[in-house]
Amino acid sequence: MDLPEPGSDGESVAGGDTPPIRVLLADDEHLIRGALAALLALEGDLTIVAEAASGPEAVAMARAHEPDVAVLDLQMPGADGVKVATQLRDSLPSCRNMIVTSHARPGHLKRALAAGVRGFVPKTASAQQLAEIIRAVHKGVRYVDPELAADAISAGDSPLTAREAELLGLAADGAPVAEIAERASLTAGTVRNYLSAATAKLGAENRHAAARIARERGWL
Repeated sequence: MDLPEPGSDGESVAGGDTPPIRVLLADDEHLIRGALAALLALEGDLTIVAEAASGPEAVAMARAHEPDVAVLDLQMPGADGVKVATQLRDSLPSCRNMIVTSHARPGHLKRALAAGVRGFVPKTASAQQLAEIIRAVHKGVRYVDPELAADAISAGDSPLTAREAELLGLAADGAPVAEIAERASLTAGTVRNYLSAATAKLGAENRHAAARIARERGWL
């Protein structure tokens, strides 16, 4: 989409009768989050009402401050930006959610869109561009970075079922089958069958290689 120019719809971007857009910033990199908060605070129609450094903290801050727009880093400890957006979609439907990332994969975009995320932006965007996207998302416009969108289209959909992806995610950190089975409340044989199917679908040598491939493509 073409980003609207500030104030192009006749609204003032600094003051006036329109209340400022209330923004939550969530990023576990403190320096980046602080710099972004300072730059966005210079925009007259935006106000930073809360900051968070993890997924659970982002959810708590959003529920406490009820922002208009949540700007969520894709990868955060505790819960990634898509999981946070999913929780906020259900518990705080008035908040519009955006994902910013420096290492997006096609599968990440598809997961984000399925979670109702309204904006998907690379961290290479300038603060001014991000401010314009926040305004657009607040108005109900969806913004997806064109390059990320093209990559997602060319990559196709994940061949994994939801259960295969879940178990492959548990296997990604090297957990043994017995531990995965206990965590998933399944038998070890059932877990092996799911992991074998996922490994075959991805053309991988073993479940660990399959997990790596799936993560690289954003399917976990």
